[in-house]
This record gives sequence, structure tokens and C-alpha cells, in this order.
Amino acid sequence: MDHLRKRRDFLAAAKAERAGATSFLMQGRDRGDAGTMRVGFTVTKKTGNSVVRNRIRRRLREAVRRVLPDAGRAGFDYVLVAREAALRTPFETLVQEIERSVRKVHTPKVPGARKSPSKTSASKTSASKASALKTGAQPDAPKPNAPHDARETDGRPEHPASTGGAGAAAGAPTPPSDDIKPTPADGGLPA
Repeated sequence: MDHLRKRRDFLAAAKAERAGATSFLMQGRDRGDAGTMRVGFTVTKKTGNSVVRNRIRRRLREAVRRVLPDAGRAGFDYVLVAREAALRTPFETLVQEIERSVRKVHTPKVPGARKSPSKTSASKTSASKASALKTGAQPDAPKPNAPHDARETDGRPEHPASTGGAGAAAGAPTPPSDDIKPTPADGGLPA
């Protein structure tokens, strides 16, 4: 089992199959030759200082040494991108996660098995409207704490004076409504 050393090999593995786990993300690439399997480790500074990064790398290296001779395939490159949890995860759990990830990387993906994001977001929107109708709430009703003439656009309340209407364009103040009383600061009479 060799180690990946060149950046282009890491980048090629990043475009290949992936398998996520709690402690790491495994990337596996079939090089298409019968050469030995190669392994690379990526531990970024986000995971901790150099002592922590080296400890994570040693734990992952030992777990891979136990799993890949049996589960790995010749001609494959494996890259493990470590997460902070790799330091706290029990070692036997780490070994099991690597075994599971290797199996997942080796199984070919079925094209079209993943849902498109547009369908997912549309179903979430329709589901939220359906749940609002079940509870009796009106999906387009103004919020209870919104100003009297406020309407909602994209989840944010919008006041008529800020919409660029005639009053806002001329710089004229908006007339007071029934539920807003003038104060001495506004130039009105004390209540």
C-alpha cells in the first residue's frame, strides 16, 4: 500500500466516488490499472493545531492499515478527509466506518437515483403550505406584529413607505393610521 503524494492525485480523487462518515469523508477513485492501491490523508487546520492534526492522521493511518489490505482493491486511490470527530471516535468505530465507506465507494452509483434540487425545494414549499392549511393558518396572511399596511415579500415584512410608492418618492411622511397615535416627538399633540 503506497501513499498519495502529488496534488493532481488528490484532485483526481476528489472528483471520484465519495462516502461520508462521522469522522471523515472518503474519496475513492479507480485508476483503471492493476497497480497497488494508494492512500492519502487530508487533515486541515480547521480540525486543530499540529498536535491534534498529527494525532488524527496517526489514528486514521492505523485504522486504514487494518481495513484496506482485505477490503481495498488494486488500482484504487483512497483519500480520507478528516473531521474533528476522528479524534474522539472510539477506534473500533473508526475501523467500522472505514469498512463501510470502502464498500460504499466500490458500489457503482445508479444514474438518476438522486433527486433533483428543484423538485425537492418545490415539494418543501408545497408541504409547508399544506401544513399551514391543516392548522387553519392562511399562508399569505400578514404577521400579527407587522405594521398596519405592511405586506410580506420573501419572508421579510415590507412597509408601504419603503416600497417606493408616491409618498416615499416625494419624501412626504406617511399619514398616521388609526392604531398609531402621534407623539410630541412627531410634532403631534400629546395623547
